[in-house]
Amino acid sequence: MKPIQYFDDDYLEQCKLFSTEAILEYLENFRLLQQPLKDKSRLISIKVPESLLASFKAKAELHQVKYQSQIKILMIEWIKNNR
Repeated sequence: MKPIQYFDDDYLEQCKLFSTEAILEYLENFRLLQQPLKDKSRLISIKVPESLLASFKAKAELHQVKYQSQIKILMIEWIKNNR
């Protein structure tokens, strides 16, 4: 079941003020966020210092997230923030 999102009247009025460019940027960002779910994954090999990997895995475990998933999240955020 998909969640339903409700918008109040104030929010809808504010949205009317958005420029065409802002709307297009939002839609493009939304499309890019959906894209990784459809992409096939590729196995890669990367050398990482053991201490760095151990620390990263430990922090991921503390946050109850898989460390490889966290690496992917960081990659996506880096791409989005550095356009």
